[in-house]
Amino acid sequence: MSYQEFRPRSFQTLPPVIKNLLIINILMYIAKVVFAQSLGIDLDAILGLHYITAGDFKPYQFITYMFMHGDITHLFFNMFAVWMFGSVLENVWGAKRFIFYYLVTGLGAALIQYIVFYFQIEAINQKVAELMSAPDYNAETNIAIVHERAEIINSMVIIGASGALFGLLLAFGMMFPNTLLYIYFLVPVKAKWFVIAYGVIELFSGLRSSPMDNVAHFAHLGGMLFGFIVILIWKKNRTFYY
Repeated sequence: MSYQEFRPRSFQTLPPVIKNLLIINILMYIAKVVFAQSLGIDLDAILGLHYITAGDFKPYQFITYMFMHGDITHLFFNMFAVWMFGSVLENVWGAKRFIFYYLVTGLGAALIQYIVFYFQIEAINQKVAELMSAPDYNAETNIAIVHERAEIINSMVIIGASGALFGLLLAFGMMFPNTLLYIYFLVPVKAKWFVIAYGVIELFSGLRSSPMDNVAHFAHLGGMLFGFIVILIWKKNRTFYY
């Protein structure tokens, strides 16, 4: 099925949900910079998503984390991609269906990353148990270990729209598989191959687990996975296209 077969009657370059997502994300980044420089408040620590057992965890973070970004480059590329893929999808699906999909994939990304955090924390707990059984273990060592463990867990924070963005990328690839995307504006590749390649890269990067890599690769895969599930449900109910 080609893109032209499902082109909406009117195409908006900046449809309403996309426009508001861009505005909110930009305003949140400005607020982050202003709060940090003027008040010494780290909004990433407050609005980023912490693990559920962390002291700084709050339920609202499942939503707010999607609107926080690490730096201006992180913000720019995420918002550019959200606009590029999301504007097409919103024009086809409509605002309500689009925002539902966006939020579900964002939440799905968080849940998959939570699973990764769980296994990482279990590994930490195992090391703590080994230290506690050591012959030289004492109360002072216990305090240090407990404090370090809490700091590590509290540092497990997710921020950014990337999970939802990868959900959008997956949807675009499934809906318009033969549409050409230009990598670095030069190399043409069909959307379906681009999505598959990106998914494989994210999986490999996540499994490699480099200590210097602070990207939540499994959150990206989570966005794609939950997007795939939503689209399968819509296709089964014959509501894939709005």
